[in-house]
Amino acid sequence: MGHDIGHVPYGHQGETMLNTMCKEHDLPAFKHNVQSVRFLDDIEDKDLTIQVLDGILCHNGEVLRDGLKPDRDLGWDSYVSKIKSINDGEDPMPMTLEGCVVRVSDLIAYLGRDLDDAVEVKLIDKSLPDFPNSCKEFFGFDSKNFQYGVNWLIIDTLVKDIINNSFGKDEIVFSPEAYRCAEECKKYNYKYIYKNNQVLKETKKIERMYKIIFDQYLSDLFNDNKDSLIYKHMIDLDWVSEDYKRNSTPAEKVRDFLAGMTDRYFDKTFKQITYPQRLSDFGAK
Repeated sequence: MGHDIGHVPYGHQGETMLNTMCKEHDLPAFKHNVQSVRFLDDIEDKDLTIQVLDGILCHNGEVLRDGLKPDRDLGWDSYVSKIKSINDGEDPMPMTLEGCVVRVSDLIAYLGRDLDDAVEVKLIDKSLPDFPNSCKEFFGFDSKNFQYGVNWLIIDTLVKDIINNSFGKDEIVFSPEAYRCAEECKKYNYKYIYKNNQVLKETKKIERMYKIIFDQYLSDLFNDNKDSLIYKHMIDLDWVSEDYKRNSTPAEKVRDFLAGMTDRYFDKTFKQITYPQRLSDFGAK
């Protein structure tokens, strides 16, 4: 349930923008999996077990591996060192088999879901042009069930493959054919969805939005503007840790506020900052 808490508005593009903001304000590189545990452990102080936090921290299904073997180091020192290694660009393994399941589930979930979404908004044709025929056959895309979408076919195929190839082993592993087709599917998604010109053409707008919102809330903190949403919707809330409020810098607070926004809330916030308030709105509750 916790693995995607650290994802930011506007997906991969938003993560790139927030990472740029972090660098400009001398913060560590932005990593969504580190942000997930930051929300749970630092900001909300949920007092979760190390196994749960580690599983969320190491859930990164964006990096595909044919086998996931837990590292079995259950110490807090190991957990802290993993955070540092991820900030440095490394990719540590979870400490439990359950964490490995979460990680491979993250991969399986986005491969098919993103394809279905892209077909629904007509970013790509439902016939998936240029998708390798051998992988279409492996996933069952050539069957009559294909009319219901690819997501459930990918989930069904890969989950069964993992169960058949991992049962009785101390690792989560694909068959060679499943690994190859998962890799091909990921490449296809990057080429035809994430790097599609129709998606990337909005990049400059998103970049401006991030900069304007970040600068505004940083200014509100420096000026102690208690009417700002960063106070009303984060800092002044009872569930936010007092240690976090005292020890985090203004730039860290703004980073965390932005990272916790949905796309819709992000858009609404931008409008509030940039649009003049109508007279009829001043008395509204």
